[in-house]
Amino acid sequence: MKWPNVWGFVRRNLLTTLTILGVVVGIGLGLGLRAVPAEGESWDLRDVAYINYVGDLFLRTLKALILPLIVSSLIAAVGSLDLSLSKKIGGRAVLYYLATTVLAVILGIVLVITIKPGSNSDDETEEGTGSGVGRNVTTVDTLLDLVRNMFPPNLVQACTQQYQTVLKPPADNPTESDIYKWTITGVYADGMNILGLVVASIVFGVALGATKQENALVLKFFQQLSHVVMKVTGWVIWLSPVGVTFLIASKILEIEDLGDMFGKLGLYFAVVAGGILFHGFVVLSLLFFLFTRQNPFRFIANMGQALATAFGTSSSSATLPVTMQCLEEKNNIDPRVSRFVLPIGATINMDGTALYEAVAAIFIAQLRGLSLSFGNVLAISITATAASIGAAGIPQAGLVTLVMVLDTVGLPAEDVSLIIAVDWLLDRFRTLVNVLGDSFGAAIVYHYSKAELQGNKGDADLGASTELSDSDPELVYHTDTILANDERTVDKNSRL
Repeated sequence: MKWPNVWGFVRRNLLTTLTILGVVVGIGLGLGLRAVPAEGESWDLRDVAYINYVGDLFLRTLKALILPLIVSSLIAAVGSLDLSLSKKIGGRAVLYYLATTVLAVILGIVLVITIKPGSNSDDETEEGTGSGVGRNVTTVDTLLDLVRNMFPPNLVQACTQQYQTVLKPPADNPTESDIYKWTITGVYADGMNILGLVVASIVFGVALGATKQENALVLKFFQQLSHVVMKVTGWVIWLSPVGVTFLIASKILEIEDLGDMFGKLGLYFAVVAGGILFHGFVVLSLLFFLFTRQNPFRFIANMGQALATAFGTSSSSATLPVTMQCLEEKNNIDPRVSRFVLPIGATINMDGTALYEAVAAIFIAQLRGLSLSFGNVLAISITATAASIGAAGIPQAGLVTLVMVLDTVGLPAEDVSLIIAVDWLLDRFRTLVNVLGDSFGAAIVYHYSKAELQGNKGDADLGASTELSDSDPELVYHTDTILANDERTVDKNSRL
């Protein structure tokens, strides 16, 4: 290979290389800083917060882009397509996401039942720490909340809060043990209602597509806004090597005893991490090859920047801007597809989370010596699939939805504490595969939509100016009228 070719390769992949290097440096920095305090001592929480400060700023900046990116991208992408094409692309995306999520759950269940990582655990591990995660809620209520949040009563409120059902013991019988007899109330908890915003943006985009001639200027606004947000995203992405370094280093410093943690939960960690990576890099890669006949490894290499950011931030939503950029610039996916499919995928496609929740629930049941029937396993698989769809794309959201899965086999929420020690690292692996699954899905949908997109070529460039032609006489008339009025106004002002 000639030197100019090497230099060209380095230039094209500089950011990806730096981000992966940031992950490695972050691990090394964290392990090195752990050796600084005297033996038997650990880092103070305030000092860890200082180490995490730069990473926290980077994560905040990425999260700030989520709202304008999802809204502008979805409205611009859906509005640029014909209604029939929007339905076809959306249907293909949802079908792919549901199919791969089910495959992930099945793989996880097969692995955990075959290997049985919780069968021979020691008594110390079984005791847990006693710190519960979650709230009093039933599986049915969680699924109903998922649908409720698709229809937010206030779109402004949906930018900052989402609805959650809360169950309270009846006032006349506060010791009632049957949670299904508790009083049903609800609160709006902090956290962006991404699902509601996605649905609202799609509906608004469909309305724009149906009235494209009359509202071309409105569609043009969202197209240009989408490009502006992507431009800002490009600037923020160059901060990812530094941000990822400090995010990972601070997480390693928070763990009191790394050796003891992996010693107790090593086999469980290996099963979950191995299953997640096998699903992402083997199962999904094979599906990508079978559907598109393209090299999946080249595709994955082009997504390196997004995957490294996903591992560092542990948030598929925060990684969304980077994923869009990698798909469009390096894998040449049509922006109309990527900006329509990816926000949906970041909301409902959680392959890694689904596999993790199925494995974690059965692992905890094995720890407790609970024998699971086929019906229990089937209930876990269905609930894990539903819970992953409802999981927010934020760090460790899977822990909260895991409570719902535990409820299906009669295990208390406090049992989450048995696996919480390694969850911070597993969360990074499952986020990485979630992002990879979203990317593969966008590529497969694009492959099967190419011919239809060619027929809709007039709007291919989301940033291109909306041209006026003789085929839009009503729009031309309105535009000429506006220009004529502007000219008369200018002429009148000049005379004054």
